[in-house]
Amino acid sequence: MTAQQQQDVVAKRLQITGQVQGVGFRAWAQGQAGDLGVTGWVRNREDGSVEVLAKAAAGTIDRFIDLCRQGPPAARVEAVTVEGAQGIVPDRFDVKPTV
Repeated sequence: MTAQQQQDVVAKRLQITGQVQGVGFRAWAQGQAGDLGVTGWVRNREDGSVEVLAKAAAGTIDRFIDLCRQGPPAARVEAVTVEGAQGIVPDRFDVKPTV
């Protein structure tokens, strides 16, 4: 990775609401992340939302966010809130337990 590409790497936290639990959203997000080269994690929240921490090149993150706005076929995404994120991001994309 070039120095410019390293500078373009960003981390975002997403909160996805709607009918997003019980529809395979976490496994779908993990597959999409793998296809795009996104690292981070996804988990269900007790409030019924799905939370994602994602890290990749800026353009890749934008594509991943667009995909999350659509979700898997059985989901009905109502909103995706996106904010910047900091902290340790794993070097793979994991499914984490519900919080």
